[in-house]
Amino acid sequence: MSFRPAGFRPAVVGYAVALVFALSSSVVFAQEAKAPAAAATAAQPATAASAEQAKPAEATAAVKPGDAAAGAGKAAACGACHGMDGNSSDAQYPKLAGQQESYIVRQLTNFKSSKRQNPIMLGMATPLSEQDMHDIGAYFASKASLPGVADQALVERGEQLYRQGDTTKGVPACMACHSIDGRGNPGAAYPQLTSQHAQYIEATLKSWHDGTTWGDDAHAQIMPGIAKKLDAKDIAAVASYIEGLHAAEGASGASAAK
Repeated sequence: MSFRPAGFRPAVVGYAVALVFALSSSVVFAQEAKAPAAAATAAQPATAASAEQAKPAEATAAVKPGDAAAGAGKAAACGACHGMDGNSSDAQYPKLAGQQESYIVRQLTNFKSSKRQNPIMLGMATPLSEQDMHDIGAYFASKASLPGVADQALVERGEQLYRQGDTTKGVPACMACHSIDGRGNPGAAYPQLTSQHAQYIEATLKSWHDGTTWGDDAHAQIMPGIAKKLDAKDIAAVASYIEGLHAAEGASGASAAK
């Protein structure tokens, strides 16, 4: 006959139940503690995906070559200063007609980033997307620049500087970059100059002469370096010659400035 204290079985059973409950609770608590971390980890890809989807269409869409038809409407605001067809009537504002799309985009980008300082153009360029800039550039590039007239008293010196340069001053010929008829060189990003207002050219050269630059890259340093070598008379002469410079209609060569 064995000895078993009274109440032993109920005590053991109760203890076992309590132990099982305690162990079960520990497992549950541990699983619940891991759940937030796992949920946070799982949420990261979802958050990244949401952010990707939330990006503006402009950031993900490739910029297409400019559309002149689309640019016509976008360029309407430009007409107040530059003329609806890019031929400004006020000589302080440059003609944009016939200017290269790529050059217009470059300058609008510089205005938007304030690399090129102009409070009016900053306000005009800031809301433009890169595609807008290309469309506006394409619109003005499709227009023809109206010919201007040079001051005959300045033609001789202006023509010398434009076609030959001045080796005594270390000034290269303008046509080396801007072409013999002033149409520029799109591949090298040299703008069209033909028929541009003398007043605008003169003011721009004087600004470069005094230290203004339109950026911090090597290309932006070319004209300021040349302009510093020109005196006021040289600037006036070459500016006037450029206004009268235009290609003869139906010919590939340049006509004499008139």
